[in-house]
Amino acid sequence: MNLDTLISPDAVISNHAIKSKKRALEMLAEQLAKEASRDQPAAEEIDALKIFQLLTEREKLGSTSMGHGVALPHTRTGLTDHAIGAFLKLDQGIDFDSPDDQPTDLIFALIVPEHYTDEHLKILAYLATLFNNKNFCKTLRQSTENEDIYDHLIHWQITSQAS
Repeated sequence: MNLDTLISPDAVISNHAIKSKKRALEMLAEQLAKEASRDQPAAEEIDALKIFQLLTEREKLGSTSMGHGVALPHTRTGLTDHAIGAFLKLDQGIDFDSPDDQPTDLIFALIVPEHYTDEHLKILAYLATLFNNKNFCKTLRQSTENEDIYDHLIHWQITSQAS
């Protein structure tokens, strides 16, 4: 899987002083809407509020936190015809209803088309493997620039396939 087809450099946000899960999901929804709207005519801009509502509805089913400071909020939607990701790195961890009760500071949000049943699960499994790597997460936490974070996302993906 190529992460560069899932997330653009512009979809990496870092060092924000967000204090709540709600605000983190709002920010990610805004970025996902921007990314999805790039493929649409100007008159058909994607509504960030709708994406936020979908992500929130998914969270009500159970937290998308993996623990150890990582969450993978995701949803299926008719608003896009391809998978789109956005990544948020926080200065301070927030309560994300994590199974280990640890604050969450690395959040990768994902929207996929409604018909992406198998693809959705494959992308989530890949992201879970990626963010389960402690060294990878440590590298992201130590990175201060969005460009560096993006490069690490892409670099890890490339090197992991080579091994």
